[in-house]
Amino acid sequence: MTPAARKPLIAAYKETPTVAGVYAVVCSATGQVGQVWVGQSRHIDTQQNGLWFTLKTGGGRDPSLQAAWTAHAPEDFRFEQLDRLPNDLSDLRRKDELKERAARWTQRLQAETLLPG
Repeated sequence: MTPAARKPLIAAYKETPTVAGVYAVVCSATGQVGQVWVGQSRHIDTQQNGLWFTLKTGGGRDPSLQAAWTAHAPEDFRFEQLDRLPNDLSDLRRKDELKERAARWTQRLQAETLLPG
């Protein structure tokens, strides 16, 4: 692809709004209910790719999730988007809303909390 053809594609990508939200990582290998981790992200649509990459390379930020990933096959894990925030929230409100929603989902699913991504 020529640089001239790439330029409009890059511009369009930069214009794409990011969506913040809450997600869960579920390990089904640990029993019928499974082990669950809940996290929050300012870029929920790309969160799984980054998270899976760090886990595959052994650089996961959460020790219990990394240990489970190492002990089981990647196919035993699934990524679920639980909540997506509206784009019209201010940055400060978005941050607070992410924390509140992540806390609710963590309690509801009896999950472990992941560091914000």
